[in-house]
Amino acid sequence: MSNIIRVVLADDHVFVRDGIKSLLENEANIEVVGEAIDGADALEVVAASKPDLLIVDIRMPNLTGIEVVEKLRGENNNVKIIMLSMHESEEYVLKSIKAGADGYLLKGSSKEEFLKALHTVAAGGKYFSGDISSILISQLTNSSTSLEPKQSLADEMMITKREKEILALLLSGKGNKEIAEALDISKRTAEVHRFNLMKKLKVKNLMELSNKATEYSLL
Repeated sequence: MSNIIRVVLADDHVFVRDGIKSLLENEANIEVVGEAIDGADALEVVAASKPDLLIVDIRMPNLTGIEVVEKLRGENNNVKIIMLSMHESEEYVLKSIKAGADGYLLKGSSKEEFLKALHTVAAGGKYFSGDISSILISQLTNSSTSLEPKQSLADEMMITKREKEILALLLSGKGNKEIAEALDISKRTAEVHRFNLMKKLKVKNLMELSNKATEYSLL
């Protein structure tokens, strides 16, 4: 089985696509197999090339990035999807997650973060860049926010506010050290919270954690 990550780029600005290709061209395990200039084109290119990962701009003509994600998920297409955007607004982030995107990456992200996001999502995880983690934490801890019915699992499992914060940070690609720094706690405390969270949700790894969080609308 090939370890090459096959990627399609969808952005109506050629310089953005060229910039991403330039960033990826020296990566031995990544291959750009297709490009799309708008949303409708993205659906056709994905259907034709069957990539592992689609990187799609959130704002494009002839279907937005969010509409592209919704259509692909409506067709039961399980291609991994990273939303690319200049905008860090809560509305865009939450709409992308609800549509079925696996990640949300800001166009100003560094090469290191871009590659980390790509590999994390390609491996079955979730990745949300920059301060987007705080939006997810707010969504998880705001009791007035309308969530899907299955969200009550968090209450049933007696997941604490701190564990919800840990969950959001884990799903945004943060490790124990980064979580500790973000929440101003020790690395050991972060590890204990992470262990307790995974035990309550009865998962053994980050992929299972991500799947359960999605299944029960914990985001």
